[in-house]
Amino acid sequence: MVALTVLVAALILLLLWLPVFTWQTPAEPPATIEIQLICHTDENGILNYDSRVILRHNGTERIANDGVRAVFYRNDLPVACNIETLNGYKFISTHHHGVQWMGGSGCRDTYWNPGEKTVIDFTDGTFHRGDQVQVDIIDKISDLVISRHHFPA
Repeated sequence: MVALTVLVAALILLLLWLPVFTWQTPAEPPATIEIQLICHTDENGILNYDSRVILRHNGTERIANDGVRAVFYRNDLPVACNIETLNGYKFISTHHHGVQWMGGSGCRDTYWNPGEKTVIDFTDGTFHRGDQVQVDIIDKISDLVISRHHFPA
């Protein structure tokens, strides 16, 4: 009877100390870089699906602009564009089909500081009203997504 009691106590202790194994999907990367707005009109207010995307750094640490690249998705399909750097000066010399220009305080320097914004002007017609747009900011060295945001959220 004593042996049985010790065995049951040992099993209960073992169950309390065993880790719990669950099949959870990995968490989404944080939305450090967020799509704030997608403009569909030109500078004169005429609807032409201008496809200007305004990104804002909502994180707490600065990001090395040349150490990351951006990948955009429209309705879960990759957008045909090439953004290999978020450093505006280095972006000029890259082959960036699908994007007309990039500007704003976030891409003017070596680092993108919290609170700064970057505007990416895609080829007209890239995005339309009602599209679900996703941006992934990918670290060039590790090739890991460090920020992901869906618009509209």
